[in-house]
Amino acid sequence: MNAAKGIVSRAHPLWLAYVLHRLSGIGLAVFLPFHFWVLAMAMTAPARLDAFLAMTGAGVVKLAEFGLVFLLAVHMFGGLRLMALEWLPWRPSQKSLAAGAAAASFLIASLFLLKAV
Repeated sequence: MNAAKGIVSRAHPLWLAYVLHRLSGIGLAVFLPFHFWVLAMAMTAPARLDAFLAMTGAGVVKLAEFGLVFLLAVHMFGGLRLMALEWLPWRPSQKSLAAGAAAASFLIASLFLLKAV
């Protein structure tokens, strides 16, 4: 289906790229207040921050960090893909760009996880 007719299927790869970009943005928006709360502990309760940081060595936390880096990479590459849609002429390779963005995001998050473990 071309851009003139529009995308009518929600199973279309670009629809899935759109949903993944939106969900990654929501996930990052949910994480951000928690991140600021932890950073604020450095000024208000250093002992609590030290206890919290000691907990970050757990495997579950490292897996959550993998998810966070994946969300960040997905959102960044999805945003770059959207800018390409806005500024470049439409080409059928848009599906390939979306798949490449997802693959690059997974690679970056996996490399982060391997370094953390």
